[in-house]
Amino acid sequence: MKDVQQEQDTQFQRKSVEIKTEDGWLLTGDLTAAADPTSAVLISAGTGFPKFFYHALADFLAARGALVLTYDYRGIGKSAVPDLRNSGIDYPDWGHYDMPAALDFLHDRATSLPIFHIAHSVGGHFVGLMKNQNLIRRHAFLSVGTGYFGGHHLRNWPLELYFWWGLGQYSLMRWGYLRPGGGWQGEALPPKLFRTWRRWSCKRSYFERDYGSFLDPQYYSDVTAPIRSWVFTDDPIATERSGWDLLQAYPKADRSLVIREPSAFGVRRIGHEGAFRPGRQALWQECWDWLNQDGEAQSAQ
Repeated sequence: MKDVQQEQDTQFQRKSVEIKTEDGWLLTGDLTAAADPTSAVLISAGTGFPKFFYHALADFLAARGALVLTYDYRGIGKSAVPDLRNSGIDYPDWGHYDMPAALDFLHDRATSLPIFHIAHSVGGHFVGLMKNQNLIRRHAFLSVGTGYFGGHHLRNWPLELYFWWGLGQYSLMRWGYLRPGGGWQGEALPPKLFRTWRRWSCKRSYFERDYGSFLDPQYYSDVTAPIRSWVFTDDPIATERSGWDLLQAYPKADRSLVIREPSAFGVRRIGHEGAFRPGRQALWQECWDWLNQDGEAQSAQ
C-alpha cells in the first residue's frame, strides 16, 4: 500500500493510494481526510462507476469530520487491466478480495475511529462476502436492490432485455467484454462478470442460490451491523420490492427501508445514480445523521 499523490483543500486533503488485495491485485483509491477526523467512511461503488463519481459525497463527509476512502474495484477506472477480455474477473472477486482490502486499508488508518459504510447498488450486495465486515458499525445503502428484472419498474424491462441480450451479447461477441456505448454509460466490464450479472438477473432469489458454491465462503448470516436502505421513487432498478429483497440477504442485521421522492431533497431527479451527484446535500445529511445517531461511538470490534 503506497501513497502516490496528494491534493490540498482548505478543509481537507485528498490523496491517491494503492491498496493490495489478499490475492495480490493492486487497487487504486482516494483517501479524503478531515484535519482531525472523528469517524471513517468506506464508500463502495455500483457496477461500472469509477471512484471519482463519489468525490462530491466524500468531500461532504470530510467537511464534517470524516476520513473517507473511495476506491476502484479490479478492472474498473484506475484499477483497470490491460486485457479485460481475458482477465477472469468476476463479481465474487469484488466481495471476497477488493472490498475487504479497502476496509482493512481504512481500518489501519482510522485507528480507534468508528467505521461506517455507504454503498451504492452492487456495493451493498457483497457485504456478506467480506470476512472482515464486523469492522463496520453501520451501513447506509443508497439505491441498492437486486438485479432481478421482475423487481424493477415494468417500463424498464425493454431496456434491460436490450442490455442483456442485445447490446451486451453483441459487445461480448465483437470485443470480448462489455464496452461502453450503445446505451451503456458505465466503465467497461469483464465478460465473466457481465455473464454472472445477467444470470442473476433472471431469478428473484438472485445470488442466494450460489451461497454454497460460486459465492463460498460467504458470511451473510454473520452481518449484524444495522443497515438502512434508501430507495427513490424514480429509480427503476432499486425499487421498494428489489430493495427489500436485497435486505433479506442479511437476516440477522437490524434492517430498515426508507422510500423517498426526489422532491424531498429539493431535486427533480435521483434515479439509480443521482444520489451521489452534486446538489444532494440534504440526502447526504440525512444519511450522515443516521450513521452518527449514537453520538460518540466505540470502534467496531
